[in-house]
Amino acid sequence: MIQGVRFDNSYARLPERLFAAQAPTPVAAPRLVAVNEDLARTLGLDPAALRAPDGVDALAGNALPEGANPIAMAYAGHQFGGWVPQLGDGRAVLLGEVMTKDGTRLDLQLKGAGRTPFSRSGDGRAWLGPVLREYVVSEAMHALGVPTTRALAAVETGETVQRETALPGAVLARVASSHVRVGTFQYLYARDDVEGLRALTDHVVARHYPEADGPADLLDAVVARQAALVAKWMGLGFIHGVMNTDNMSIAGETIDYGPCAFLDGYHPETVFSSIDRFGRYAYSRQPDVAAWNLAQFATSLLPLMPDRDSAIERFTDSVNAFAPRYREEWLSVFRAKLGLATEEEDDAGLAHRLLDIMAANRDDFTLVFRGLADGSAADHVTDRPAFDQWASLWSGRLKRDGAGETAQVERMRTANPAVIPRNHRIQQVIEAAVQGDHAPLRALTSALATPYEDTPPFSAPPAPGQEVTATFCGT
Repeated sequence: MIQGVRFDNSYARLPERLFAAQAPTPVAAPRLVAVNEDLARTLGLDPAALRAPDGVDALAGNALPEGANPIAMAYAGHQFGGWVPQLGDGRAVLLGEVMTKDGTRLDLQLKGAGRTPFSRSGDGRAWLGPVLREYVVSEAMHALGVPTTRALAAVETGETVQRETALPGAVLARVASSHVRVGTFQYLYARDDVEGLRALTDHVVARHYPEADGPADLLDAVVARQAALVAKWMGLGFIHGVMNTDNMSIAGETIDYGPCAFLDGYHPETVFSSIDRFGRYAYSRQPDVAAWNLAQFATSLLPLMPDRDSAIERFTDSVNAFAPRYREEWLSVFRAKLGLATEEEDDAGLAHRLLDIMAANRDDFTLVFRGLADGSAADHVTDRPAFDQWASLWSGRLKRDGAGETAQVERMRTANPAVIPRNHRIQQVIEAAVQGDHAPLRALTSALATPYEDTPPFSAPPAPGQEVTATFCGT
């Protein structure tokens, strides 16, 4: 049993129509695959206790920690633009909210914990591949400084999950600031549940945005966080893959790592998700989708406003503010990637010209930007004459910046990672783990913990034949 955890479970005190009481379904033979020792200590947990049989039982859902109040959360959402009035946690159970020593409140959820009232036709389980993908990528994002849910542990269940074939089952213990989504608000809005909307809004404001004075301020704050979040994604070449409204966290964290991926070769229209057949969630479209999702959030808040017409005008301004706010955040990210500390009017143009050169031949996103710091970028660009012309403009801009080469190189090295969770590496981890070999997982997570340090061979792109061009949800 997990000892020493202080649970509070404030979400379970909201109106009962927002969730269903649901204990995890026990599994046959839980076996620990990985435990995040740093995160465990943050939660006030003893990593050794988590590795013990009682700890593994709790991480798998076979035993409940003292004070836990397990629930499955209700929500709705637009999935690829199509409205679905009831979704909810179909394979996840929120054990409760852990209170850390510094007073922070963090959700502890088991993903793959069995069927719930929201499972629809699903089996409520997860197989090992998507669990490890989320474990690896979410922890990589944390190390890269991106707001994100985090992985506490991955546990094999000793059972098989039927997808296209029989696959090993697994449970992910996930930690988040909260699991409230845009779709949570949409769920209540679609039911004309003003009382529920007011209770949920008060809960979110108290937990995440105490400075917000009412729904309008809340919307502004969520817009600002999402603009900063998506700009960070874009600066790393990250593609979420399923930016449905039920996958957008109100807390401004990256959530629900399904068919996510990082770019190898750069092109703005890149899509990895096997279910994104029309490119709705392509790399370059992520800012537009975020704004669209925020418009749905704004709509859900309208019943809380005393005057609908004036609220529509106010909320429209708030949502429209996303685009300039995002451009500002994006430019801040890419100025750092180019080593710039000062601002000039054409800095965005300078960054876009480099991206256009890269896109023409799908040059490696991470290697080109990392190479700016050590002079190797040209070695990773196919069109050398075009790059040399660009580099001349960039060199002049660096001189005008005036910070000095040492400071500029350091700025670039801390803005451009050497190691990202490349798709072929994740695939290698999954394939090995299915065979019972967890050494590749340990090696990759160790390298990703220090992403700004060169760590051969994890800094290298995929060799010919190693490219992974499609990723899958796992449900």
